[in-house]
Amino acid sequence: MKTSELDYDLPPELIAQQPLARRDDSRLLVYERERGDARHGRFRDLPAELPAGALVVVNDTRVVPARLRLRRPTGGEAEVLLLEPLENGHWEALARPSRRLRGGMRLGPVELVEHLGKGRWLVRLEGEPAGEAPLPPYITEALSDAERYQTVYAEDAGSAAAPTAGLHFTPELLAALDVERITLHVGLDTFRPVTADVLAEHEIHSERYRVEEAAWERIRRAETVVAVGTTTVRVLESLARGAPLEGRTSLFVTPGFEFRRVDSLVTNFHLPRSTLLALVMAFAGVEETRRLYRLAIEERYRFYSFGDAMLLL
Repeated sequence: MKTSELDYDLPPELIAQQPLARRDDSRLLVYERERGDARHGRFRDLPAELPAGALVVVNDTRVVPARLRLRRPTGGEAEVLLLEPLENGHWEALARPSRRLRGGMRLGPVELVEHLGKGRWLVRLEGEPAGEAPLPPYITEALSDAERYQTVYAEDAGSAAAPTAGLHFTPELLAALDVERITLHVGLDTFRPVTADVLAEHEIHSERYRVEEAAWERIRRAETVVAVGTTTVRVLESLARGAPLEGRTSLFVTPGFEFRRVDSLVTNFHLPRSTLLALVMAFAGVEETRRLYRLAIEERYRFYSFGDAMLLL
């Protein structure tokens, strides 16, 4: 598959800059794959749209306040974005401005230990992360409530970005569903644009996950599994292929992929040339996904992290 097949044109005004006042007021584009039918609703309609007995699986990772705005010893500005905790207070991180940074430099609570290339650093952090939520670059407005970039069920801190399909849920909506949890800590590489001309040549980086044995047993035995978000899909399909209950996954889901455990998918509208869009195309079909995105643009759906959602049945 050529990467150019992941392109589409989006009017900039459809990129949602703020979440809605109420999470489940977001719109829901429902698509039945067998019939090819699409209909419009609200996210609060989700329980009525799902088949009886469906098990809804969510990713309960929590976003780390990982964007640290710091000062260099000369007084100049610097920024460190913590990506993943390692051992003994060390983190993998992005830091800028790279050309002005050196190994051994102190930036407040951060010590730059070693440059890893491409803007990545091994750093040592004193204490716990105490910065800002690392909002995506396409969100240019300040977020007044940082909790709106967390799901209501976020529990296990470790992500550099939110599993955004889950941002639509309220406690009341969760209570109306049969829900199981898994954990995958989202890395920024998930959202990194595909630059290779051929999709298969793109290298997707691994991410940490963990699933309780009892949770997997419920998921494995469920008649219908509804995955909330592409991160949940990657975990469930990794386990369905024999992966351990805890580890790292670099599963790259592209068109032609055989889904073994995910029956339906709740997902947001994703960026062009993203591995997330490739996964949606693998689940719904390439041409069908293109048609749904055209429909969403015509109907003025809101896109990306704080945007609206799709339910693929």
